[in-house]
Order: sequence, then C-alpha cells, then structure tokens
Amino acid sequence: MRQRSLIAITAALAAGALTLTACGSRDSGDKGSDSGSGGTTVVIGVDAPLTGDLSALGLGIKNSVDLAAKTANKEDYVKGITFEIQALDDQGQPSSGQQNATKLVADKSVLGVVGPLNSSVAESMQKVFDDAKLVEVSPANTNPALTQGTNWQTSKARPYKSYFRTATTDAIQGPFAAQYLFNDAKKKKVFVIDDKKTYGAGLAATFTAEFKKLGGTVAGSEHINPDTKDFSAVATKVKNSGADVVYYGGEYPQAGPLSKQIKAAGAKIPVIGGDGIYSADFIKLAGATATGDLATSVGAPVEELPSAKEFVANYKAAGYKEAYEAYGGYSYDSGWAIIEAVKKVVEDNGGKLPSDARAKVSEAMQNVSFDGVTGKVSFDEYGDATNKQLTVYAVKNGAWESVKSGTYTG
Repeated sequence: MRQRSLIAITAALAAGALTLTACGSRDSGDKGSDSGSGGTTVVIGVDAPLTGDLSALGLGIKNSVDLAAKTANKEDYVKGITFEIQALDDQGQPSSGQQNATKLVADKSVLGVVGPLNSSVAESMQKVFDDAKLVEVSPANTNPALTQGTNWQTSKARPYKSYFRTATTDAIQGPFAAQYLFNDAKKKKVFVIDDKKTYGAGLAATFTAEFKKLGGTVAGSEHINPDTKDFSAVATKVKNSGADVVYYGGEYPQAGPLSKQIKAAGAKIPVIGGDGIYSADFIKLAGATATGDLATSVGAPVEELPSAKEFVANYKAAGYKEAYEAYGGYSYDSGWAIIEAVKKVVEDNGGKLPSDARAKVSEAMQNVSFDGVTGKVSFDEYGDATNKQLTVYAVKNGAWESVKSGTYTG
C-alpha cells in the first residue's frame, strides 16, 4: 500500500478538500473511480455477490477494490492511466459468475478482475478468463484445486496461469482449525457438517483428515441443503452423537441458523467454521447462543495490523455504507496487485499500454511483490498467496474477537 498517499487522502478528507463516494450504478454494472490525470482508462472488474444472502461480504469486496482504484488515481500512481472499477453481481451462483466473466472479457478496457467470493463460482470463471489471458485475483477463494489441480493432495499441477489469490487455501485452513480444536480447545469428539458445495465440502474434508490424524474422533457427519433453514433433524443427530464440538463447512447464511438450532436441540457445544462464517451476520442469525462459537479466517486481524491502519481509516473516511468485512484488506490488496502489474507493463512499454496488454499484465502478476494492507503480497508458482497466516476468532459479547493467530504446522 502507498502509505504517504493514504495519509494525504485522510488529511484531505478531514479538511473537506476532497470527497470519496461509493460508486454509482451504470447499465454495464457498478462502476466508480476518481478522475486521475491519466489519458487512458483501465477498468478493474469486480465479481462478487452484491445482492442476496452473501452480499455483506460481496459489498465489502467491491468497496475495497474501489478504494484501491481511487487511491491509485489520487496519487497518479501509473502515469497516463486512470483506474475505474466495473462491479458485477454473481449472487454466489456459478452460472451468473460465468456470464459475468464473459461480459468482462468482452470489455477490452478490462485488464484485471478481482473476485469471486465463492470457490464454486471461480470454477465456472477460470477458463473464460484464461482463454482471454485476463488476470483474475481472488481475495477469498480457498479451495486448493483452483490453483493446484484436482489431484492437489498427491500431484500438484497449476490448471490456469491467469488465476491468482491473496487468501490462503483450505489445505491450510482446515488443518489449522483442527489443530486449534484438538490442542488448544481440548475438543476430542467432533460432528462434521457441510453444505455439499465446493468450498464447504473441501474445507470439511481437510479439517476431518487432520482432526483424525491428531487422534480426534468423528462422532458423525451430515450434509445439509443450503437452500433450507430448517436444520432440526441434523441438530437432533448432533445432540445424540455426544460430540463436544461441531465443525461446519459452509457459509454464514446457513451456519447461523444451524448453530441456533443445535443449541435449541440441547447440544450446548460450540460450532466452528472457516472464513465463510466469519461475518457479523453470522452472529445476528445465530442469536444470543452464538457466544463461544468459533471461526477461522485468512490472515491476521486487519484491525491489529500496523500495515492496515491507513486502509481502515480511509475506508471509514470514504463513507461506504457497508463494512469491509472479512475480505476487505485482501480485496484492496488484490486490486492493488492488478495496479502494480499494470504499472510494470506500462513502464516496460515506454509509458503506454501495449497492444497485448492483457497477456502482459497476466504475466507480470507472477512477479508482483509489495507491502499491502494484509502484509507482504506476492505469489508462489501456483498463483497462491505466499502469506499463509490464519486467525481463530470466537464470539464474545456479541462480536468476533481474535483468540489465536499463526500458521499451520503440518
């Protein structure tokens, strides 16, 4: 992140010298940018659930990328270039994501895309972007197969060179949760539930393998239908299993009601999930009995990182209506990674975009490295984030509080 420019923006905002506003709606999607001095407009696409159950996370992603574009423009970070975002709503649906990918590819001014939120949506978008040599950087996808292939556990092979992510993977997140539960929380008997989707099922599988390896017992397992909110049957099974903790692979719209109904069934045990449940909306849905529930999420708490202070201050000053949520810092860094790649390509081409800008930006992304909101941002040979840090959060006094940060020691 550009520390001095962000501080300058904050000061200017406080003095009333400039105003940052959330982006306005246009027919082609939601676009927003501040006018920079550049003569060429580069569009950063954003794909996320902007409506529906997961919109709290999606809107935080959109706003954070918007802030990155505005910051680059205010600083005139890439000479001759003005950045703009085009945000499209996938509603967490793979079919919508694929349509959005096709739409973004068709707009030749789009040189990079931030998103999506869901791993299942990413699966539907990757080939569309890769065929067009359009770089994609997700702040939230965690399924290992997206970068390391379907046989990632035995033979890693990168399927798409245009796909990158700033979030770490479930190959680390699931086992990290297992180690915390078994070694720190002293939970020995778990009931595992997932929503059958790419993210949830994959996360539950990596958690289960590690928990069993540590010596824990799986008291039972179930799959739920993510389209329902009645989990009374599985709640009863959890109570009868004698488990002392529930691990849920899925997202907060289902996790909240599930937690509430498990407690109502008489099982006064914590529910833990991954970054998909780490949202204030989980606590709202789970109610008062959510106290003691747990979640893991990628990285260290943004509020506790010295590198994130400017981001937090400027996000607030920009006046976005929605919180940046779990992926705000990672979304800003994903957007900034695209900006850095564009900067490299422009500088290498005498100060202007080359005719094959998309391919060049995709190539440049592999070597991008900078100090971002979430710490050092760079990518390994698979396009995965080199930052492998994770945090365990617990619900206390109606809010998420961090209880442990670290990395998986496999």
